[in-house]
Amino acid sequence: MAIFARKKQGESNDSLQQRFKKQVQKSGVLALLRKRSVHSKKRNRLIRRKRALHRENLRAENKKRQFYSAM
Repeated sequence: MAIFARKKQGESNDSLQQRFKKQVQKSGVLALLRKRSVHSKKRNRLIRRKRALHRENLRAENKKRQFYSAM
């Protein structure tokens, strides 16, 4: 993921630097590196189950709302 910014004719160093920063920001390289730098612990089994049940309940409620709002 190499990002290059070559200086255009008549371009100042500041504008070149700003353009390069913008390219880096848009590419998402910095966000990826920040995410990789910190180790995140895996969620334990109980928490994953609770979250899955909660997700299913929310989906069921949304389905009911869509059904009754269509009437």
